[in-house]
Amino acid sequence: MRLTIRTNLAMRALMFCAVNEGRYVRKHEIAAACNASENHLAQVVNTLAQLGFVDTQRGRAGGLRLARSMDTISVGQVCRAFETGVPFTECFDPEVNTCPLAACCRLRKGLVQALEAFYSSLDSLSLADLVEDNVPLEHLLFLVTPRRAPACAQMRSAQTH
Repeated sequence: MRLTIRTNLAMRALMFCAVNEGRYVRKHEIAAACNASENHLAQVVNTLAQLGFVDTQRGRAGGLRLARSMDTISVGQVCRAFETGVPFTECFDPEVNTCPLAACCRLRKGLVQALEAFYSSLDSLSLADLVEDNVPLEHLLFLVTPRRAPACAQMRSAQTH
């Protein structure tokens, strides 16, 4: 079994947001840290937002962040959300199925059970399980430098001191 690039990017983006919890992160920051195409990542972020995994904010101070606690986001939920439209094998999609064995094949039932076992296993794994106490991951994904405040805010701060 192989996950799609979209699912892989979704998990990378969520881990990046979790490591940088409490702040908005930018797509280009995720793309740079996760070796991903920013255009491809933009599509994934849009889907993550539509599914309620992340909140997005436009503008200079915008970006994305987790929409809910990382311990309530299961890897199984994310994988199901991104993999649902991709048939595991030809016979799982009746519109394109050309397999002459489909009517009598018992493999399909076994594959359905195997997929459910796969997702059930991932359901028990939360985003928090992936990032908490994972120091090497933090070193790779944590944004050390805070984003600079807009120039007008810096000027106001200087005038009051």
